[in-house]
Amino acid sequence: MFSLQGKKALVIGMARSGQAAARFLAKQGALVTGTDQQSEDMLGSGLQELKKLPISLITGGYPEIKPGDFDLVIVSPGVPRNIEPVLAAERCKIPIWSELELAGRFIKEPIIAVTGTNGKTTTTSLLGFIFKQAGLEVVVAGNIGVPLIQEVEKNLEKPWRRVNYWVVEVSSFQLERIEAFRPHIGVFLNLAPDHLDRHGDLETYGRMKARLFANQRSDDYAVFNLDDPGVLSNMNTIPGQRCGFSCCKLPHRGIGVQGEQIIYNFKGRDELLCTVQDIKMPGSHNLENALAAAAASLLAGVDKEYVAEALTSFPGVPHRIEEVRILDGVCYVNDSKGTNPEAVVKALDSYEGPIILIAGGRNKGGNLDKLMRKITKKAKALILLGEAAPLFRQKAMAVGFDKIWEVSSLAEAVRLAQSMARTGDVVLLSPGCASWDMFRDYEERGNLFRKVVEEL
Repeated sequence: MFSLQGKKALVIGMARSGQAAARFLAKQGALVTGTDQQSEDMLGSGLQELKKLPISLITGGYPEIKPGDFDLVIVSPGVPRNIEPVLAAERCKIPIWSELELAGRFIKEPIIAVTGTNGKTTTTSLLGFIFKQAGLEVVVAGNIGVPLIQEVEKNLEKPWRRVNYWVVEVSSFQLERIEAFRPHIGVFLNLAPDHLDRHGDLETYGRMKARLFANQRSDDYAVFNLDDPGVLSNMNTIPGQRCGFSCCKLPHRGIGVQGEQIIYNFKGRDELLCTVQDIKMPGSHNLENALAAAAASLLAGVDKEYVAEALTSFPGVPHRIEEVRILDGVCYVNDSKGTNPEAVVKALDSYEGPIILIAGGRNKGGNLDKLMRKITKKAKALILLGEAAPLFRQKAMAVGFDKIWEVSSLAEAVRLAQSMARTGDVVLLSPGCASWDMFRDYEERGNLFRKVVEEL
């Protein structure tokens, strides 16, 4: 196994995954320095726990990096590629890894890794649910909110534990800095404009996502969306075995829909899994997520009865089209994880009734045109907050939608929506933006929405 003993390691970015990486490195005998441009009091109580370990901490700025200073640099997902310590490490030819790459070096069991613009958390959670229904030992971690390296550390402390599979949600930021990370089963859900403020254009973003398959071998599997042109354009040179999923046809090898039946074919014959109506989660996008999770589970050897049973009982995940409450005939829905325009479109399409949409936050550079056209068809009102509010207002008015209100807080948005709503309406928080202008993350935003709604 890869040894870190005596290695001089720098961790850049000391939020959740950075803290987990620093702790792991120190416990593996590395000489660790953790750094973040934020001050110590902004990095939470976890940083105080790190002080109990032999870790040097530099906050409020970054150290100068010279040749020989470090053997390894770990960058947290939110750290920009062009900051000086990263550029200096590149000039000094120091290996730069994501926390995902570091964790992968210590995993012996097979990995299922899920990426895509939308649906990653739902699909990853559903996979974990399926494996648990089948009585298999599974670890669910990654970009889903639990740092993978944290779970690796726990597993190394329990050598008697036998893990059947690791199910990991991975982001484009994490995939930027992999070298050897290899999932036995990689899942590419979809591709839509997102994080263009980081990647520049959709083509580059797609290439980052497709790095998921870069280190696969001929006995590994690439599960991908046959209905998504952006995904297909990145599947030309895949070393693993290709397995498609589709909501509108039956793939030659894979899983798809015929009429109302979900049918899979991995061994040269068609087999019925269940029907579309059996899937509990609402929305056509969740049908895609279910197909992807089913394909990966079946390829991993899970019995089809367990897969079908899980699809009929899995309720979904927090902050993703999560129905919080029905009050006076109005349904309040928390979709705080809808952080790009395409996700909001899918959320809007999940409901038939009139929708009061609460949106806004920090724009990530996505194209708003499709979303605004959808709003004109599905929304009775648009309530905006955060940095992107003026841009969203401008774009909405450009397509003739003028039922727009701007507010200064999420609580104000919920109360305003309640005053407008009538029986049969849906109040939907689906921001289409990152949360960082007003909240620590989408979870804090979603939790506040839930709290305010429950207090109405």
